[in-house]
Amino acid sequence: MRLRLAVDAAAAGRAKADFAEHGWARLAPFLRDEDALALEAHLRARSDWRQHLNQGERLFELDRQTRAAFSRERREALDAAVFRNATEGFQFRFEGIRLPDAAAARLSDATMLGAFGRLLDAPATLDLLRHICADRRIRFADAQATLYSAGDFLTEHDDDVAGKNRIAAWTLGLNPRWRLDWGGLLHLAGAGAGDALALVPGFNMLTLFRIPRPHSVSLVSPAAPVGRLGVTGWLRAGPRPG
Repeated sequence: MRLRLAVDAAAAGRAKADFAEHGWARLAPFLRDEDALALEAHLRARSDWRQHLNQGERLFELDRQTRAAFSRERREALDAAVFRNATEGFQFRFEGIRLPDAAAARLSDATMLGAFGRLLDAPATLDLLRHICADRRIRFADAQATLYSAGDFLTEHDDDVAGKNRIAAWTLGLNPRWRLDWGGLLHLAGAGAGDALALVPGFNMLTLFRIPRPHSVSLVSPAAPVGRLGVTGWLRAGPRPG
C-alpha cells in the first residue's frame, strides 16, 4: 500500500510565496485524487475513533462503544458541560485516530493511515514542506485523523506549546464536497483586533500556517450530511520521539 504526492513545482512555488507573505498557504492536490479518495473511504470505515474532549486542562478520550452505552440524560449533561465550558474558556470536541510519532511504529502500521504516515516521513515530502515553510529545521510531521461531527468544534487557541518545537500546523481535507453553511471552518486570527480569515475545508487540500497564530474550528452544523474529515498535525523541529 503506497500513497503518492501530486504536487508540481509551480504549485509548491506559489505555496512558498503565500506562506512567506501571509504566514499561511494552501496546496491542492496534495495526493493523487484516487489516493485521497481511498484514504477517505478507509477512515470513514474505521471503528476505532475516539472522541477527544477536555474540561479545562484535563483531557478525556471516549471510544464509540462507551458513548453508545450512555443514557440520554448522561449525553445531554455532557453536551451541556462542553458548551458551558466553551462560553469563555478553551474547549474542544471531535473524534481522532492518532498516528504514532516513531518512525518504526509507522513502518509496522499496515493500514492506509499508516501508509500516509510513511509518506509524511519520505525525504521528498519533508523537503517539500521545508521548501514551502522556508525552514530547514523541520524534522518530522506528527499527525492524527480527525472527524468533526455535528456539534463538534475547537475554540480559539495557539499551538505554541513549550517543548513541542512546532514550526507550522497543517491539515489535509478529505471531504469531496463541503459547503460553507455546514460550518467546520478553520478560522485564522488576522492582524487587527477582531479580524479573522475563514477557510472552508477543501478536498485533498493541504493547509499550512505558521506557529504561533491563534485559530479555531467553527461548530459543525447538524445540516452537514457527513462529518468534517481530515488528517491534521504539526511540522516539528528538535528530536523525534522514539
